[in-house]
Amino acid sequence: MVPPRENWSFNVGASPASYPGMGIDEGPDSPKPFIIESHARCEYQGLKPYESCDYSTLVPADFQIALERNARLIAQATSVLTMLGRSVADFGSMIVLTDGTGTILRTQCQSTFIEQADKVALRPGVSWSESSKGTNAVGTALILESDIFVQGEEHFFQSNHFLSCAASPILDHSSNVIGVLDASGDKRSFHAHTAGLVAMCARTIENNWFRDKFRQTPQLHFHAVAELIGTSEEGIIAFGEDGQILGANREALRILDISASTLRVKGLRLLFGLGFAELMDKLRYTTMTPMQLHLSNGKTIFIRVSWNEASGISKSVNASFAQMHPARPVAAPSLLLAKGAPAARKSSYQLDELDAGDAQVRAVAQKVRQVIDRDISILIVGETGTGKELLANAIHQFSRRRNQPFVAINCASIPEQLIESELFGYEEGAFTGAKRKGDQGKLSQANGGTLFLDEIGDMPLPLQARLLRVLQERKVVALGGHRSTDIDINLICATHRNLRELMDQRSFRDDLYYRINGISVKLPPLRERTDLPGLCQRILRELSPNHALSIQSSLMDSFLRYAWPGNLRQLNNVLKTAAVIAMSDREITTAHLADDFKEELAALSPPTLARTGAVDGPKRSALPTRPLAAGEFINTWDLANLTASKATPTNSLEQLEITTIMRVLAACAGNVSLASKQLNISRNTIYRKLNRQT
Repeated sequence: MVPPRENWSFNVGASPASYPGMGIDEGPDSPKPFIIESHARCEYQGLKPYESCDYSTLVPADFQIALERNARLIAQATSVLTMLGRSVADFGSMIVLTDGTGTILRTQCQSTFIEQADKVALRPGVSWSESSKGTNAVGTALILESDIFVQGEEHFFQSNHFLSCAASPILDHSSNVIGVLDASGDKRSFHAHTAGLVAMCARTIENNWFRDKFRQTPQLHFHAVAELIGTSEEGIIAFGEDGQILGANREALRILDISASTLRVKGLRLLFGLGFAELMDKLRYTTMTPMQLHLSNGKTIFIRVSWNEASGISKSVNASFAQMHPARPVAAPSLLLAKGAPAARKSSYQLDELDAGDAQVRAVAQKVRQVIDRDISILIVGETGTGKELLANAIHQFSRRRNQPFVAINCASIPEQLIESELFGYEEGAFTGAKRKGDQGKLSQANGGTLFLDEIGDMPLPLQARLLRVLQERKVVALGGHRSTDIDINLICATHRNLRELMDQRSFRDDLYYRINGISVKLPPLRERTDLPGLCQRILRELSPNHALSIQSSLMDSFLRYAWPGNLRQLNNVLKTAAVIAMSDREITTAHLADDFKEELAALSPPTLARTGAVDGPKRSALPTRPLAAGEFINTWDLANLTASKATPTNSLEQLEITTIMRVLAACAGNVSLASKQLNISRNTIYRKLNRQT
């Protein structure tokens, strides 16, 4: 009989070398305690060593969601994967990057081992969690949250006995596992040094992720050896503008011999013997040469600071900071770039930056600005891809909570049976496959900051009742637990669905709707926005900051007539592909577009005859196919000609729509801006609908 989970004992925080038999040189005759315990877990879950593994791959849509959710991790790991892949190529190994659940995101292989790897589904989209593949380096490292080496027959499933694998978990700034780096290869050629390389590269990815996460704030870099600052072994701590510790990497906790929670409680003065302002004043003038510092525990370390020169913090880190910068929200430092400096790719915008010229978006920004920091829940409505999470992030950045966590969860992308544990967390042993130490849950992670619930209309009905209770009582109880934890969150929800219709269908609770709908704002779809040219130029500047790109006028004309069903997400992907293909070209044309998108543009109705000059009779001005500036007009001759010569629409509703637009335009003497306001539609919509009739 397998012992109960709570009786399994192993040192989760220990390094691989601290386990008897964990070393690579030890053979199968010296059973490792963590291998024995892992096999026991596998048997407890009903796995059979001689049966076939689960080789199923995520469906493309789910895998795409996993890639998007882990985009930052992938970006920070890509160069490391390439380097590590080259280093182990001669030993016939494959490099694997997984997410925090064990699902493979990327692989790197420069040897013939790829054929063997394919036989056991070492490929993107496949889960290598312990519950799926039994004892293996990736899955077991996720459970132990430690560097793991599994060789040959130590794998639970017999089909994996030809493998030797070394894995190292990748931790974020709060010591949560966000992924695993693994090297897997044939046990006959697997080199002893590979495990050390994997561990070092995992720390490098952690540091890359950490620096990117806190690129807008000061960071302290330190080590007991000055020469090791800047390497994968350095400790890093990030600070907010008030000196509050925002996060620390794994090496920082090891060097200081402290836990992440204790680090935040102690703060700077107890750790370094100096307050924030004093420490920053000393370090700002010693950015090149590390400064020696004696810790309160007697250790000596060398320390230096990295500044974001665009931030207000780098310009003033003295005791008068609070007086110089009152409670009014401060823009995110990385967005306050010097005039003329190239802009880096942004993961979020400020509210003012979301306004690229469209009146509807400007109105949304003005409305939410009035309720920020007033404990009013915000509901964002809009089609998929219209930028709902971008707006939520901008709201968070504008609020007083901007230095606290912004936690987003997509209620539609998480399986129904997992979303409850994702939101509320769980205690150790709450269910089969639960992490040994339990999990905090998104609600607790967002404490003090902002929780963004995307696609809340897809939340299961039983879970809605529990969420409502949490929002009312501001207390969370984890699955399998009994103690309640107080939380303080700003709630932002979003959906592309009609919640009132869902309420009528009894699939969305009325009381939850009125609780989350303190104020509702609607983001317009891209086809109704009037700022498409400006949006394109902004995206291109961010995608290619050092290489000026423009869009051919005829292609922009097609863009303006295209419906953009994927909205901003589709536009960004189209321009990203075009920018890469354009390379040294200065202008994007149809030749730089993906073939499938090029076909969609080719299928569009042709431009107006008037604009191509194919109309007999008096020469006339072209009917605009894109918005004019406020106050400009459609030529009255054009309007009269259009009214007289239009084809009859096949749909009666469409005919009524066109007739109404033309009557209002005539009443406004061709003033499109005035007509759009009276009709409550965008100028883009007016031009598009009129052009269909020419």
